[in-house]
Amino acid sequence: MKRYKYYILSVAVAVLALTSCSESFLDKLPDERTEIDTEEDIASLLVTAYPHGGYAWICELSSDNIMDNNAPHMPASPNAEQVETHYNLSPYDRTDDELFKFEAGKTSTSQDTPAYLWETYYDAIFTCNYALIAIDEWEKKNGYLSESLEASRAEALLIRAYCHFILVNVFSQAYKNPEASKADIGIPYIYEPENVVLVSYDRGNVADTYAKIQADLEEGLKGVSEINYKKPKWRFNVNAAHAFAARFYLYTRQWDKVIEHANFVLGTDNANLYSKLMEFTRFDDATYSSDYAKIWQDPANVNNLMLIDTHSLIFRHGLGNRFAFNGTIVRDVFYHSSPMWRRWVVNPTAYVSGMTFWTGEDYGYCSGKIAEEFEYTDKIAGIGYVHTIKREFTTNELLLERAEAKIMTGDYNGALEDLIAYENGNQQFSESNKTYWGANNGMAPLTQEIIDSYYTDITNPNCFENWDFVTNMSSDYVIPAEAVPYMNCLNDFRRFETLWDGLRFFDLKRWGMSYTHVYGPYSTLYTLEWNDPRRAVEVPMDAIAAGLESSRPTTSKADDASKHATTQPRTEKYIYLK
Repeated sequence: MKRYKYYILSVAVAVLALTSCSESFLDKLPDERTEIDTEEDIASLLVTAYPHGGYAWICELSSDNIMDNNAPHMPASPNAEQVETHYNLSPYDRTDDELFKFEAGKTSTSQDTPAYLWETYYDAIFTCNYALIAIDEWEKKNGYLSESLEASRAEALLIRAYCHFILVNVFSQAYKNPEASKADIGIPYIYEPENVVLVSYDRGNVADTYAKIQADLEEGLKGVSEINYKKPKWRFNVNAAHAFAARFYLYTRQWDKVIEHANFVLGTDNANLYSKLMEFTRFDDATYSSDYAKIWQDPANVNNLMLIDTHSLIFRHGLGNRFAFNGTIVRDVFYHSSPMWRRWVVNPTAYVSGMTFWTGEDYGYCSGKIAEEFEYTDKIAGIGYVHTIKREFTTNELLLERAEAKIMTGDYNGALEDLIAYENGNQQFSESNKTYWGANNGMAPLTQEIIDSYYTDITNPNCFENWDFVTNMSSDYVIPAEAVPYMNCLNDFRRFETLWDGLRFFDLKRWGMSYTHVYGPYSTLYTLEWNDPRRAVEVPMDAIAAGLESSRPTTSKADDASKHATTQPRTEKYIYLK
C-alpha cells in the first residue's frame, strides 16, 4: 500500500482550542519534564495520563441509538396514543447536527466533539510518552528498574494502547483482518513526546495501528500491578487490563484470547459469577439522577472494573434536546414485551436502575448511569467543572464479550450459560422489587426454548434472519445458521448493556451492519452501508488544515453528506409541537 506523510499540529502545544474546563498541557509541561526524576514523580505523572475527553456521545449520536426529535416519529411508549409527532427543538451543540448527518463535526471544539476527543486523547498519549522516557532514563542511570517503575511502565503502555484503540475505532474504519485492513487509513501512533508545533506523522493503516496497539497491550500486561495505586478502580488495575485485552481481542476476532482474559476476571464457575455483576439491589432508595449516578459509578461496586473521570456533558446533550434516545429506538432497546418480563412492556432492569429519566415531555429518555457531578470553582459565579464518570470496563459487558467469543468458537452451551447468567444478574433485585416485578410470573429466566423461539423471530427487536453482513468485514468471518439465534440474543443484550457507553457504534462498525438516520420534518434519510467512508468519524478540521489526511479519503468532500441523503415522501398528517 502506498504510504503518505502528513502534518498535524502537536496537541502538546494546543492543536485545538481548549474549553474553560480544561487546562493546556503546555502550561504544566516544562516544569514537570524537569522534575520527573524519581519513582514517585513518574507514578504521580501517570495519574494525569488518563484522558478527560468523552467518546460516548459522539458514538451514540453516530449509532442507531439516537434519533432526531424534529423528524416525524411515533411515541416511545407503545401504550401511548399512536400519533406521529415531530418537534422544533435545537441541538445542545451545533456539532450534534453535523454528526447526526454523518458530516464532519467542525462547528465546535468543546466537550463531546471530535476535536475535543482527538485533543485530550493525544494529550494523554504524550503524557504516557514522557513517563516512558523518564523511566528509560532512570533505568540507564541506575542500571535496573524497581518494582514501582516496572508497574509505572506497564501502566503507561496500557494507557497508550487504550487511547490509540479508542482513536482508531472512532476515526478509522473497523478492523477487518490483517490484510484487508491495510487498505484502510489508520491514526498516527505516537511514541515520542512532542515539543514543536509541526511534526510529520504517518497515519499508516488500520492493520498497522492494531498491531502496534497489540504490542503495547501485551507488553503492558506482563508488568501490570497495583503497587502504585491508592485507588485502583481509577487506574489500569489488573482486572481492568485483562478486560481491555478481552475487548481488543474481540474486535480482532481472536476468540480464544477473549475467553482467556475474560476468565481471568470472571472465573470459570458461573455459580460464583453473580457476586461480580451489577448490584441492582442498591437502587431502592434512589430518587434523583445524582442518586442513581452514585450507585452506577461507585468504585466500590464490584461490577465496575475501571472508571475514568471525563469532562463530558452527555447527560445534557441527551435530555430534552433535538437528538435523543426516543421513539421506536427506545422500544427496540427496552420498551417492548419479552419472554423475560411477561407482564410488562418495559424491561424492569431499565426502570429499577434509573434509565428512564425524562423532561416531562415526550422528548426522549436519559440514564442515571451517565448523570454528572459539578465541581464548583466559584459558587458565586456559578462556574466550575462538569464531571461525568465513565464506566469504561465492567464485568457485565465483559461477560457478554465472553459469550460472543463462545458463540464464535461453536460453544453454544457455554454461550447460553453466559447469556443466562447475564439476564439472571439483571433480575437480581431487592425483595420489594422482586415482589412487584415478579408478581404473577412477571419475570422469567432466559432458556434454550426462548433462544429457539423468540430469538429466531425477526419481527422481534434486534433479531436478524441471518448474519451474513459480517462477511463484508472479512471473508473468514462467518456466522453459521445455528449461531444466528445466539447472536440475536447477544445483540439484544449488548445494545441494552452498552446504551450511553458509545460501544454500540463500535459494534455496528465491526459487525458491518447498515443503518439509517432520519433527519428533519421531511424525513431526509442518511444511510450507512458497511463500507461507507463516513463510518469513520472525520478528524478535526485544524488537523486537516495542517496537512493531515482526511479519515474519508475516498469521498470528494468529506463533510458533504447531501449526496448520500434521500428524502422520503410523506403524505401523512402529523402534529407539530413547539
